[in-house]
Amino acid sequence: MKAIIVTGGKQYNVSEGDIVFIEKLEVESGDTVTFDQVLAIVDGENSVFGAPTVAGASVEAKVVKNGKGKKIHIFKYNPKKGYRRRQGHRQPYTKVEIGKISV
Repeated sequence: MKAIIVTGGKQYNVSEGDIVFIEKLEVESGDTVTFDQVLAIVDGENSVFGAPTVAGASVEAKVVKNGKGKKIHIFKYNPKKGYRRRQGHRQPYTKVEIGKISV
């Protein structure tokens, strides 16, 4: 069984047992999170598509950990003008393990 959920302004195609990195949520590791915005549930020939969401559908997930991604470097540069700016960024994330998908 697969589901398409929305969290953090992004859509994720998940199935039971998947480990997904999503935008940071304000929860502790070990907690359970429920995603109520389910766009579609696909189970073989029994597919349910929402308009815009499937009524009564939810996906439960267990939070594995919160962390930060790899550092990216931003470098702005204008040639012949003496303008140089260097900046780094590490995007925070929440790692979740998808549990039960219910309709």
